[in-house]
Amino acid sequence: MYAIVEIQGQQFRAEEGKKLIVNRLQAEAGQALEFDKVLLIDKDGDVKVGAPTVEGAKVVAEAVQDLRGDKVLVFHKKRRKGYKKMNGFRADLTQVLVKQIVG
Repeated sequence: MYAIVEIQGQQFRAEEGKKLIVNRLQAEAGQALEFDKVLLIDKDGDVKVGAPTVEGAKVVAEAVQDLRGDKVLVFHKKRRKGYKKMNGFRADLTQVLVKQIVG
């Protein structure tokens, strides 16, 4: 059984017992979370597609920890002009453990 859930504007495939890495949430480690924007649920081949969401469906999860993503280098250059600029970026992330899919 799995569900496609929208968390902060991004879609994730959630399965019970699996961990998701999402953009930073305002949650303490161990805090229970509920996501009610469930777009699709698949129960062993029985697929429910929402329009836009599935009624009464939600994903119950728990925040595990906050972490940082890998460094992404952003390099700008204009040829023949002597212009070069390098910036780095690390995303703030939250690891979430999916406890239950209701629906």
